[in-house]
Amino acid sequence: MRIKNKLTLGICILFAMILMLGTLAISSVYELDRNSRNIYDANNNSLNYARSMLVALEKIDSDPAALDVFIENFRLQEKNITETDELQATRILKEHLEEYQKNLDRKSIGKMRADLYRIMELNMISISHKNQMAEAAAENSLLWISVLFVFCILVSIGLLAYFPKYIVKPIKELIKGIQEVADQNYKKRLPTGLGVEFGGVAASFNKMAERLEEFHDSSISDILSGKKYIEAIVNSITEPIIGLNEEMQIVFVNEEALNLLHLKKGDLLYRSATEVALKNDLLRRLVKELVSPNEKQEPLKIYADNKESYFQAKYIPIRIVEAGENEQKNIGNIILLNNITEFKERDSAKTTLISTISHELKTPISAILMSLKLLEDNRVGELNDEQKQLSESIKENSNRLLSITGELLNMTQVETGRLQLMPKITKPIELIEYAIKANKVQADKFGCQIEVEYPEKISKLFVDSEKIAWVITNLLSNAIRYTPQNGRIIIGAKQEGDIVEIYVQDFGKGIDPRYHQSIFDRYFRVPGTKVQGSGLGLSISKDFVEAHNGTLTVDSELGKGSRFTLRFKV
Repeated sequence: MRIKNKLTLGICILFAMILMLGTLAISSVYELDRNSRNIYDANNNSLNYARSMLVALEKIDSDPAALDVFIENFRLQEKNITETDELQATRILKEHLEEYQKNLDRKSIGKMRADLYRIMELNMISISHKNQMAEAAAENSLLWISVLFVFCILVSIGLLAYFPKYIVKPIKELIKGIQEVADQNYKKRLPTGLGVEFGGVAASFNKMAERLEEFHDSSISDILSGKKYIEAIVNSITEPIIGLNEEMQIVFVNEEALNLLHLKKGDLLYRSATEVALKNDLLRRLVKELVSPNEKQEPLKIYADNKESYFQAKYIPIRIVEAGENEQKNIGNIILLNNITEFKERDSAKTTLISTISHELKTPISAILMSLKLLEDNRVGELNDEQKQLSESIKENSNRLLSITGELLNMTQVETGRLQLMPKITKPIELIEYAIKANKVQADKFGCQIEVEYPEKISKLFVDSEKIAWVITNLLSNAIRYTPQNGRIIIGAKQEGDIVEIYVQDFGKGIDPRYHQSIFDRYFRVPGTKVQGSGLGLSISKDFVEAHNGTLTVDSELGKGSRFTLRFKV
């Protein structure tokens, strides 16, 4: 049967029950109304006529008009005879009325009164009988209405309980089949007896599932071949690689990674990485970095190939766009370990070379400065103007070389981890005064006015005063170099809560926001900068500050100058 016909049948059943219940209720009400009207129109009128005639009899001797009233009500009673015995009683009353009209005696009045009582008695008995019949009819109607109502309720409950299931059952069967096929159960078949509408759908579905099963069976060998091909590609990668799905299960791993982890493939594949990591320190570190990434991403020091090796871990998310969707979905991650041992060794050699050269350069530079100082001594002899210019040029370049070698030595200390801090309690003003004093000659040369902002109350710092003073001196030196002739520079300190800030602000051309992060990289210089420098000062300054668990930031806009801020916790 079609779904349309099923729905029509259900609605027709409900309509038929409503029609039956309504018809029974209307007929019952009509019957009760008819009985009550019959009682009122027939027997009740006879009682009224009889009462009127009794009243007239009481006045018939004293009021001549009473006889006319009696006769009028008698005629109405003759027209309203409803009971069998009432007709006989009315005829007798008529005979006694005619007798009274002839004789006008009291005896006839008594007879008529008795006749009227008889008529009233007959109607009262009839009213009682009809009332009992009406009550019986009402009870009978109530019973049938109740039975029909209960029947309708039971039928409605049955329709409500079974009719939706009867309608929805084939739809559920179809949805269930689709879900099973979506879960790659291609052996699923739907019964064909799902009705006229769904019979064809079920046949088409079964045909589709059969084709899919054939395709799956034919392509399984291709899939296995592709899987082996992918595994061969993964194993051919010379870098250790580990693949995880979204449940953090290891789905593939190459031989390099197995050698590094000292595990077998059976110990890893399709097992939880967090579970395996409990017994493997290296995997634990890799999983920890994946779950809680570290911004610094320090290289991993691992013993491999019979030596200490360095690996840089890279975490690559695997994203796909599923059919019918537009957004990418993350289905796992790849952990790739790049072997940077060679680069680490080269970097170490570079650092050692720079440290050696810088250290060796300091001696001849100091000798040049010492010789220059002796040359400038008037006791040896006065220099002419050209010689003085050459002397100043030699001194300036020698000081610059000395500054660069000092920066290089500081950089090598940071890179090799040999940076030693000697913190002590220091007032921020002492650091500021040291920087101003160290840059006084340079400031006077460029005509810069240095303004100091310092509050009355500020906490002391527990820092390596020599290194932090070097940082502030470097920042102030940069500010002087990038400040226009006869410009102003602000250096100061302030405290907010338990944070002390030391800042240096200039009003030069400023730094393009694109380079706010790059200026702290080694050897970086803002494009177009004409002022000479090594590009190491800000990088070393940042390393020194962060070694104290502080921060060094810049706030700058083109045409408005720059503000460098050191922040330390009290």
